Amino acid sequence: MLRRLRERQEWQFFAALPRAAPALALAWWSTLALRALLPPLFAVAMGVLVAAVVRRSSLAAPLAIAGGIFVLLQVLGPLHKALSANLGSRLAAWLYDRLTAACVRPPGMGHLEDPRLTGDLTVARDFDLGMTGPPMDINMDFIADGLVVFLSGLGCALLLFGYAWWVPPVLAGAWLATHWLLRESGVWFDRNTEEVREAQRHADYAYRLAVDPPAAKELRLFGLADWTLARFVERRTLLFERIYRATRLRERPLAWSLLLVTTANVVVFTALALDARAGRLEIGQLVAFAQLAVGVSGIAFGGLSWALDGAAAPVAAVRRLEPAMAAAGALSPPRQNPRPAAGLPAREVRFRSVGFAYPGGERPVLEGLDLVIPAGTSLAIVGQNGAGKTTLAKLLCRLYDPTTGAIEVDGVDLRDLGVDDWRSRVTAVFQDFTRFERSLRDNVAPGGAPDAAVLAALQDAGAQGLAALDTPLARGYPGGTELSGGQWQRVALARALCAVRQGAGLVLLDEPTAQLDVRGEAEIFERILATTRQVTTILISHRFSTVRHADRIAVIEHGRVIEFGSHDELMAARGRYRTMFELQAKRFTADVDEEGAAYVSLA
Repeated sequence: MLRRLRERQEWQFFAALPRAAPALALAWWSTLALRALLPPLFAVAMGVLVAAVVRRSSLAAPLAIAGGIFVLLQVLGPLHKALSANLGSRLAAWLYDRLTAACVRPPGMGHLEDPRLTGDLTVARDFDLGMTGPPMDINMDFIADGLVVFLSGLGCALLLFGYAWWVPPVLAGAWLATHWLLRESGVWFDRNTEEVREAQRHADYAYRLAVDPPAAKELRLFGLADWTLARFVERRTLLFERIYRATRLRERPLAWSLLLVTTANVVVFTALALDARAGRLEIGQLVAFAQLAVGVSGIAFGGLSWALDGAAAPVAAVRRLEPAMAAAGALSPPRQNPRPAAGLPAREVRFRSVGFAYPGGERPVLEGLDLVIPAGTSLAIVGQNGAGKTTLAKLLCRLYDPTTGAIEVDGVDLRDLGVDDWRSRVTAVFQDFTRFERSLRDNVAPGGAPDAAVLAALQDAGAQGLAALDTPLARGYPGGTELSGGQWQRVALARALCAVRQGAGLVLLDEPTAQLDVRGEAEIFERILATTRQVTTILISHRFSTVRHADRIAVIEHGRVIEFGSHDELMAARGRYRTMFELQAKRFTADVDEEGAAYVSLA
């Protein structure tokens, strides 16, 4: 039972508070306990005060006690609100720190592309944006107020034992029953049906269209602002309708709850009235017990459950993600002490019967792939979308391990090399390269490099003169600037070329010039080949005008190499490569421009 209790997300939430901010959590709990104790004490103090009035006794002490409790009730509320806001902010920061570490620490990246982790990752990533509930700092205030009321209700119930033993079980039992009656169709379940989740996704999509910069140009250019607003209102309205429809499941439990608590209160207040009429209760006792009976209503099912669930869900999600991500992003340990990667590859890189499937994938991306890449040569990889080209690059960077088979570098299984040691020998430019909001120097050499190496790499990439090395590449910073897509692509290429100057021996280029025109791509590739002549270069590209310059070309289809050779050899073989080359070459005739667009006669 204790194990099941600890697995509950509410337990995990409260256990996280002292870890996030020990001193704040202690102050929060202490203030909460005092606030919960004061309402029952105030009811007793008012009864004592009324009794003193009836007996014509001195009112100084009763008034001082009642007044002191009343002042504390007024002062502690705002203080607790401030503590809740601060503790909520600290808890949110702590959760984001844990989530960031869980995402970054695994050496692989399978945990970031595993569909089985998407739900928890979404909850953990977006919980403080206010889309599915209040942010954590506001939620903590809801939870504080809800716990104060609930614990005050329990305190009132305990004091009612001073009236009669049967009253607390009757009243508290009736109010506690509302938790059991209403919980099964509570708000959090209403929001978790597949129908409601679908409406939430559509509403969030329309919202992102409206507020995120990437869609701003098209919305304005094509006159879609009104359409987007209408879509958001429509989807959000549908979401609320579906939540309301699900909420109607509570109509019958709500009726039973009202009947139960009404009956219990009628019985208790009738007993109080009869005892007062019969003289068994003094007027002061009647006032105190009546207030305590009303205070027991704080036990009822209410907003505490909703707020607590909203705050506990991301805590539980992060707790689940930490071990799950560590496992999904793990790489195979070396079978022996990690071997050094210095100087590799000196002879070859070999794919030996490599098979690979992504987490949750229905079919393998690579299956029985064999490929040999001699060190110091250039290899171009071509094939249709989804053939497995980018997957090869990820495997070589050791972001994943092969599902079957092995990748060997000079005869050594890649899994027997130290991960960081091997990655120091590899550099890459991916199509979705990162644009760091840092200086030009830090973008070219994130790990640090002499300025001479940085400037030489920019020169090699044709990116000289873009900005001073200390210039931030984002307009949001003082003295910052923004670059065009093509300029950014040259900076990303300079990053890889700088790594070569720092000792990298394998260069991976995954569509590295997608945002450049044909002439720009040809120029860049000539620069790359000249700079990387002494290292192994692997190019993934759809442009055959560039691919043809590589020493060897591999055609991949259905996860296997179906053709391999030089451009001339593959053209002579009249196979798949020649077919793809000629299809693309047809675009470049005398009737089209260098990008393949037909010239339009103005005659």
